[in-house]
Amino acid sequence: MPRLEMVAEGLVFDARHAEAEEATNYNGSLLPLASGALLAGWQCGSEKHTPTNSLRIARSVDHGQSWQVLGWRFDPHWRGVKGSFLAAEMVEAEEGRVLLFTTWVDRSDPQRPLFDPETEGLLPTRILSAESRDEGDSWSEWKEVSTPGLTGCAVTGPVLRWTDGTLACAFESFKEYDDPRPVEPAAWLVVSRDGGDSFDAPWLVARHPQDAQYYWDQRLAAAAQPGAFLAMFWTHDRGQQRDLNVHMLQATIREGTGAASAPVETCLPGQIAACGLTEGGQVAVLVVDRGSPGTLTLWQSADGGASWPEDARLVVYVHEERAALTQGREDIDYAAYWEDMAKWSFGHPVLRRCPDGWLLAWYAGSPDRMSIHWARVVERE
Repeated sequence: MPRLEMVAEGLVFDARHAEAEEATNYNGSLLPLASGALLAGWQCGSEKHTPTNSLRIARSVDHGQSWQVLGWRFDPHWRGVKGSFLAAEMVEAEEGRVLLFTTWVDRSDPQRPLFDPETEGLLPTRILSAESRDEGDSWSEWKEVSTPGLTGCAVTGPVLRWTDGTLACAFESFKEYDDPRPVEPAAWLVVSRDGGDSFDAPWLVARHPQDAQYYWDQRLAAAAQPGAFLAMFWTHDRGQQRDLNVHMLQATIREGTGAASAPVETCLPGQIAACGLTEGGQVAVLVVDRGSPGTLTLWQSADGGASWPEDARLVVYVHEERAALTQGREDIDYAAYWEDMAKWSFGHPVLRRCPDGWLLAWYAGSPDRMSIHWARVVERE
């Protein structure tokens, strides 16, 4: 198996000397464009998950060596209500036409936090999209992507595009703030066959039949066959009160209204896992593990995910968490775990295939100053 080597690294955005309202940058995305330029998007604010958090977009025209933060500022209002944003996932629907998908959060009551520890519900959300035809310099007005019958919806990971032009935006459903009923978490896709102008009804990727395991933060990679994909999940077992190893699913949107099989457990420890596929079918997964110390590791598999050799992995980044966390690996208090999520100062891995290797991104820093990092990894024989 080829050896992985990191050949370049840097910062998309350096928060160390940024203004207070841009001190916390997290949950990034990457998009290689047909022109050769790169786009990056992320959440930005004075802290994580504040009522005023917005989005930033940057562009690189020199393979990531330098980045220019673009001047566009997204309108936080939807139908007259002020909100905040939770994602900036982009796809080039056709050459020169970029779509951005985000989670808009209702912040009409700025005193309410994102998560209610009593009901375990989220503030009302909407999935919105916007379009750019000038590589991110300007964007259209927001348009809603409908998710009928589902609440607490949030965009999760890269938007897929297959060779036949089909698009799929990944998201997860939860429940809203004041809903007293039990949580019914699930992972979904909304699929467009007309370049993002319209979307089919939500397609079920994964849901545990007893809602005992939560398949969070799905990250998908499109396979060569149109409609087929690989998915990785941060998997939490509510009954055992702990995170399980990363789970994996191979499926196709041609399987009716949902995936024909359930995710299976891998041997990979960690939470969010961004995945990618080579033309030869090799699988790469960039996994964040918030142990002590925290690590960001790029794993590879030559047998479709059946095995992940230790000697074929690359530790990309090591992090000493300085936030005041309360939860460990076992006996996790669910409400307190949500509070920890708002404190973590590194994570959210991004993995993109480029002509000369893999392009990676993640956020990291101190609890009060988080930057967006990038790296380039190549395969050596």
